Order: sequence, then C-alpha cells, then structure tokens
Amino acid sequence: MNVDDQLITFQMGTGPRDAYLAQPGGAGPFPGVVVIHEIFGLTDHIKDVTRRLAGEGYVALAVDLFAGRNRAICMARLMTGVLRGSLHRFGVADLKTALTYLAARPEVDSQRLGAIGFCLGGGFAIAWACTDERLKVIAPFYASNPRPLDAVARSCPVVGSYPERDFTAGAGRALEATLGRFGVPNDVKIYPGARHSFFNDRGSHFDQAAAEDSWLRVRAFFAERLA
Repeated sequence: MNVDDQLITFQMGTGPRDAYLAQPGGAGPFPGVVVIHEIFGLTDHIKDVTRRLAGEGYVALAVDLFAGRNRAICMARLMTGVLRGSLHRFGVADLKTALTYLAARPEVDSQRLGAIGFCLGGGFAIAWACTDERLKVIAPFYASNPRPLDAVARSCPVVGSYPERDFTAGAGRALEATLGRFGVPNDVKIYPGARHSFFNDRGSHFDQAAAEDSWLRVRAFFAERLA
C-alpha cells in the first residue's frame, strides 16, 4: 500500500505541537491510531512504526511530547506521572488533543480510533484508555501500570507485549489478570528471553522473533476492532 508521510504542526492548548503523520494513499475514511514514543522522543524508530501502521491501512499520528518545551523538565514531569501511576498524568491531555485533531481530519473515521505506545508511551496508553471512551483499542509495549490498577475496568480492549527479562514483565502479568477479572478483552503476552525495547530494530536489545510475533498480534487485534 502506498504511504504518504510528513512532519506537521498542529495547535494545542499549550501552543503549537510537532508531530509526524503517515497515511495510506486514497480518500478513506481510514481508522486512526496515535503513536506514543518512548522517553527518547520522536525518533526514527517511532516514525518507522507510524509508517508501518499507515501501510496497514491506518492514519497514524506520532506526537512529540517534548516539542516546544524544556526537555529536562518535561522528562521529569513525564516520569513523575509514570512513577505515581496517575491516570491524569502530565502529557495525557496532549494525547487527547492529538486524538481530537486526528479524528477531525477528513480521511479519518472518528469512530475507529486506537493507540500504540512503547515503554513510557505504553504506560500512557493504558492510563489514557481508562479515561477516554473514544479509544477502541490500545497496544502497550513494555509498559507500566496505572494506580489503582482496577481503573483498567474502564479500558478498551488491550493487546500488550512484554519482555520476560525486564521489570515490566510483572506489570504485564498483573494487567492481564486484572483485565480478565473485569472482562475486558485482551491479548497479553510475555516473550521469553526478550529484553526491554525488544521491538526497536535500531536498538541493542532488538529481538526479531518477539518483534515479528508481537506485530502480527497487534495487526490482528487492531483489524478485528478497527477494520
């Protein structure tokens, strides 16, 4: 599938925000997905993921949560929210605004929206899904959990991917158990031998088998709920 991609700027309450947009060729309407980066920001890897989603038939928007801000202060606020497990942590309001922008684009079907996030971004996806009914599906990778974890009773369906050799493996198991207890559809998998950031093919911990399998699971899970 042909993919069109571009760096864009859109207006948020805090000012203009940089983002990377990729979409399939054609008029649509297509489902939309927000891509949430790791602590490293809007890297080439995150742009690759955004283009891959567009190749699967989604309009994908990766927002730079650091853009236009003091990076050190921004990182501190983001990490504080992660450590506290807050549902309304710093950055979630930005993601909600990004989803509003994405949903309003003429090539996007506003009833078919999801999110995917990695590490810090994965934790954001879970917390965000507990407070925004517009999300129909999320895909957290090696993510931390919100507190209290029972908040995920309000979440949309979740397809989660976690490395066994990582501190987030326990979070993945707890998430799976809690989603199951509340009857939230989910597919959570722990990858034996995999390490943090296993999906990043530009990093030292890239695990091809885990990355390929997790992408197949995300594709199937998203297609079932957004196609």
